Amino acid sequence: MMKLDGIAAFVATVDEGSISAASRRLGLAKSVVSERLAEMERVLGVTLLQRSTRRLALTGAGQAFIERARRILREVEEATAELDASSGKLAGPLRISAPVGFGVLHLGPAVARFLQENPGIEMSLELDDSFVDAATGGFDAVLRHGAVGDGRLIARRLAASRRLLVASPAYLAAHGAPTSLSDLERHRGVLYANRTGDWRFAVGSGWSVIRPGAALRVNNGLVMRDAALAGLGLALLPSFFVHEEIRQGDLVAIDIGWPAEGAELFLTYPRDHGASSKIRALGDSLRRSFGDPPYWELA
Repeated sequence: MMKLDGIAAFVATVDEGSISAASRRLGLAKSVVSERLAEMERVLGVTLLQRSTRRLALTGAGQAFIERARRILREVEEATAELDASSGKLAGPLRISAPVGFGVLHLGPAVARFLQENPGIEMSLELDDSFVDAATGGFDAVLRHGAVGDGRLIARRLAASRRLLVASPAYLAAHGAPTSLSDLERHRGVLYANRTGDWRFAVGSGWSVIRPGAALRVNNGLVMRDAALAGLGLALLPSFFVHEEIRQGDLVAIDIGWPAEGAELFLTYPRDHGASSKIRALGDSLRRSFGDPPYWELA
């Protein structure tokens, strides 16, 4: 009979890319993970992983089985969580991914509050500015800001954020403040590298797209903020990155007559995950911590 601990070892090995990393994730000896993998392959009568000194690779059978294995684990975790919820407690692992900048600035106190409310939950929070696929990345849920647009996912809205066009007082003194969309063409921008370099502004019932010259392209909002503070150029950033700097006068919010495209925050998770009680509790706790409207908009 196929055992659940073998499925867990298989999924962890695939997600982490090695047996050593899987053993660290599971808190087991490497030899135990290897034994569980070997036992599961014996029970199934197929080879799931091609092992070499350099890498692990899924076989055809492994490719066919991995999504079902993930689904089995999610169903077991969900069933356990529902039982815990019915008894008034939430417990067990919860693996979350979030963007680096937002995580550094805003998730520490919010996550601490959630875990204080639910001491039985064992959370793993990974901060990553690259695109994390909530459906296949091995996470229970992924926090994103911006449009989701993926039919495989359920997206729970956490909070809203405006995007603000900002610059340092020194930059504006040297180059002048833009007052219209056409003025932006002559300015240099600090641009986010993981999306198109366009700036989108709501004009009437449509959108106007500006393509500024790049003083810097970078895939991290905190570095973008620091570049704007240093006077390298204009930056279009969510208010949760710059609300304190604007309040203190270190950055100036520039009004060109039209609002920039906003950015909502979502907690996303695979549709086949079900309405996880742990994810639902996390979303509710984060919304309470951020407020409505969120505290970065009030500032």
